[in-house]
Amino acid sequence: MAEHFHINTPLLESAAMSKRVGTTVYLKMENSQPSGSFKIRGIGYLCQQLKSRSKGFVCSSGGNAGMAAAYVTRKMGVPATIIIPSSTPHSVVQRLKDQGAHVKIVGKVWDDANAEALRLVKTEGLSYVSPFDHPLIWKGHSSLIAEAAASLGPNVKPGAVLISVGGGGLLCGVVQGLKDVGWMDVPIVAMETVGADCLNASVKTGRIVTLDDITSEAKCLGAKTVCTKAFEYSQSNEITIISEVVTDKQALHAVETFLDEERVLVEMACGATLAAVYSGVVHRLQAEGRLPALLDPLLVIVCGGSNIDTEQLSILKHKLQTK
Repeated sequence: MAEHFHINTPLLESAAMSKRVGTTVYLKMENSQPSGSFKIRGIGYLCQQLKSRSKGFVCSSGGNAGMAAAYVTRKMGVPATIIIPSSTPHSVVQRLKDQGAHVKIVGKVWDDANAEALRLVKTEGLSYVSPFDHPLIWKGHSSLIAEAAASLGPNVKPGAVLISVGGGGLLCGVVQGLKDVGWMDVPIVAMETVGADCLNASVKTGRIVTLDDITSEAKCLGAKTVCTKAFEYSQSNEITIISEVVTDKQALHAVETFLDEERVLVEMACGATLAAVYSGVVHRLQAEGRLPALLDPLLVIVCGGSNIDTEQLSILKHKLQTK
């Protein structure tokens, strides 16, 4: 079996984004992973650790975690059941089936699908693959920062790391990665969209908040509750996490601009990260003194995503134009 299932993704300098923010912008291109997103890092590592005592896996996912689980389990020769909410595009359902996974559609949002996955763990004895809430997943995701540090070399340290937050798995992995490479003084700008902003709502109130519903079109940010570890990091003094929110329209604008400028199509969840540059969030944080005026290079995690194609992009544009 392969040592791991993810690839060491390219770290690319973006001239266009660098010009916008006035400092060098490096893009960690997780969209080029075999499953289409960074999720394969953590989920691949978790499944490898659990394989010897598992008769099969079950994963609840709005798409990307499920795609990673389906890819990894196919490679390992272990059966997988993927539970997805009805909001998942049909094209994603088909791609999951193409990977050989058994797909069940349950409920409206991720939380509904997750409840069914946990039921199958009890009734059928399957091993549960959380999309984001497990220490082994975070450890797998941390490899992303180790790769970036190796690519940048010993003399370059980012001024900030830009990421998207859904349930918080990537955030936890990035924090662990920053610890591993000695970059705990590097702030993280954690981006969400309005209507899928469980971390931001929790940070504002000082306690973990469960959203009533996911109203954002960035469905892959659609956990109603952020994982406890991610919230704890946001409240910790050991690292600076800046929680920011953009609108769906800003995220979509970022997706379209990134497609035009970098010739890469990513989903809305990733657009939230890119909007930190394209919608002026970084500049505002500098003006507010929350990021330095003279900023070291930005490390942008292009988390990718399989929930997007040209048809889905057209649908999103129409939906958001009529809102």
